[in-house]
Amino acid sequence: MTRPTMEDVAAAAGVSRALVSLVMRNSPKVSEHRRKAVLQAAADLGYQPHAMARSLASRTSNLVGVMVSDLRNAFFADVVEGMDEAAQEAGLELILNTGRRSAARERTALESLLAFRPGGIILLSPVLPASAIRDAAERCPVVLVSRASSITTVDTVNDDGEVGAALAVDHLVALGHRRIVHLDGGAAFAAPPRRKGYTAAMERYNLEPMVIPSEHTDEAGAAAVRKLLNIFSPSTFPTALVCGNDFNAVGAMSALAEAGLRVPEDVSIVGYDNTSLAALRHVSLTTIDQPRTNIGRLAVDALTERLREGRTEPVRKRLEPSLVVRSTTAAPRE
Repeated sequence: MTRPTMEDVAAAAGVSRALVSLVMRNSPKVSEHRRKAVLQAAADLGYQPHAMARSLASRTSNLVGVMVSDLRNAFFADVVEGMDEAAQEAGLELILNTGRRSAARERTALESLLAFRPGGIILLSPVLPASAIRDAAERCPVVLVSRASSITTVDTVNDDGEVGAALAVDHLVALGHRRIVHLDGGAAFAAPPRRKGYTAAMERYNLEPMVIPSEHTDEAGAAAVRKLLNIFSPSTFPTALVCGNDFNAVGAMSALAEAGLRVPEDVSIVGYDNTSLAALRHVSLTTIDQPRTNIGRLAVDALTERLREGRTEPVRKRLEPSLVVRSTTAAPRE
């Protein structure tokens, strides 16, 4: 069976194709009687407007392209959920793809989204060079999530990573920890603020900071713990880890368990993001909460302001994180 067309709906309703087009665009120029006839014919035929065709035929598109950095990270799923809620309210449609944390693949994914001629693009923690983002912003509005930018045609939505990492250190120091190590987020653009916040907090307490290179993945968290096991003896092993994100923390917990170390009895763990993974009962991860769905909503709101209100000045949204205490932190044994 072929997909029903606008011409098929027009024939079934006994009206012109132009009138069907007006109905599909919710034009006020159509009488209620004819509108009902067209919508009934469309329902009978199973006709649905083709989003891309509607985009190509109009100067203003309701399509929003969304590129997700890492589909395995539950943080992005929560952000997209907030974006979807806001998009539905604004009458926008989302198209998603991923670059899988590769600059080359992200460039291809971005070009694929731009081929739809979207009204705007939202990039979730991209590793793309700034030049590629600037080029995209010349073609449509762009919003960055979990990445800063000085490009005036690009809006940004971030949490305050320095504050979040400091909250983790404050919590652990209050419990009595002194040997606190940070597992870094590597190339992720959210990593430097969190590293800076951790280091500044440690120095504020006159403690020696130690940063272990890692990434925002579970494999990297496990690898970082194995490196620590090679560096320290059992008597000098860190009593607490501030991990780059929740995914990283789960990998660290797994490697600690393999080594016979208990969480939190032997080592306390703090994650970052407060994803759905962290809240699972058997994980119960102490973590830093980013208001993930709110971040998604703010990204769509920023895009809508550019599209429909004509705003040209850049928006820089920075949200305050908070500490969520669960079962992976406790006072050190000594």
